[in-house]
Amino acid sequence: MFGGAGLAAGITVGALLAEQMLGTDAFAGLPAALFTLGSAGAALTVGRLSNRYGRRMGLAAGFITGGLGAIGVVIAAIVNSIILLFISLLVYGAGTATNLQARYAGTDLATNKQRGTAVSIAMVSTTFGAVAGPNLVDVMGDFALSIGVPELAGPFILSAAAFILAGLVLFAFLRPDPFIVALKINANKQITESDANQGKNQINKKAITVSAIIMVLTQIVMLAIMTMTPVHMGDHGHSLRAIGLVIGFHIGAMYLPSLFTGILVDKIGRPAMAIASGVTLLTSGVIAAIAPGDSLFLMVVALSLLGIGWNFGLISGTALIVDSTEPSIRAKTQGTVDVFIALGGASGGALSGMVVAGSSFEMLSLAGGILSLILIPVVIWSIGNKNKEMEES
Repeated sequence: MFGGAGLAAGITVGALLAEQMLGTDAFAGLPAALFTLGSAGAALTVGRLSNRYGRRMGLAAGFITGGLGAIGVVIAAIVNSIILLFISLLVYGAGTATNLQARYAGTDLATNKQRGTAVSIAMVSTTFGAVAGPNLVDVMGDFALSIGVPELAGPFILSAAAFILAGLVLFAFLRPDPFIVALKINANKQITESDANQGKNQINKKAITVSAIIMVLTQIVMLAIMTMTPVHMGDHGHSLRAIGLVIGFHIGAMYLPSLFTGILVDKIGRPAMAIASGVTLLTSGVIAAIAPGDSLFLMVVALSLLGIGWNFGLISGTALIVDSTEPSIRAKTQGTVDVFIALGGASGGALSGMVVAGSSFEMLSLAGGILSLILIPVVIWSIGNKNKEMEES
């Protein structure tokens, strides 16, 4: 819950703060690119820390680091330092990475028939903070002004407090550590099982590749469109409150459907939900492209579908990667995959501002929707490979 609040508050005004400090919207996608790039390094670090010391230490360290980055953003806004802003956004990315890494903790003690549901339970809890964060933008802006801080830095004050609290809660209460327990259970199984059964838990590199492609593509499309939505709405006269409302619906749609998505991933399968992700993201992109700039309702619909499509892709991809790894290397592998997710998101965020400056928000949305269709042949290819392997065996 705290992690969701810290993530959403910063996302809502990051592009607007950069636009204000830089004096142009051509680089408004840089904040998302920077904190997503920062999350790439953090994902690898948190994954390796978790693999060595358990989820408790890895997640707590990641969230607290993200909170320190948010404090840096506030200071950068006060002193009007672009360099400090960029450095702080990189550090802030640790909170973003950790917020995603936390979902894996839900799968550590789940069976392969429960993993989608387990991910969803962890993610749906994020909704409460994620929806509250954008809707506190006005309140935090007023609070910032009252203490002599620039209005757009206000939400990052909330991010700092929320991320640090998330880290402290995990450090204090995530006991026993689920990853360490899972390792011990796996070790006991290897001792008690016959030699014939010990080879079943090997790493599946093809499935890891497919899961990475699913999550990377959904991240690129989601982050590119989401990053430029506040700027697009601001250009059409929407208030900060209206922008916060749309982003609030978007963040809610990213996490709230999780409980149902997890059940569907477990019941109808990872491939079917990955294809559903691509179709949903395409629909979102088309609606965002054809919606009039002053239509708040259609922006809510488009960004909500964007969140749902991302949700389908993330949970199906997460379940697939857990299916494909054994416990001894799972956290490290998850962290590595999340690096590519973060780098993909950074690319989407960085290019989004340039695409909009060179053409339009409508073109960006349409291109994102079309890009998401790549998920369909990737999934069909993976199913074909799986069937071929079954026939050969």
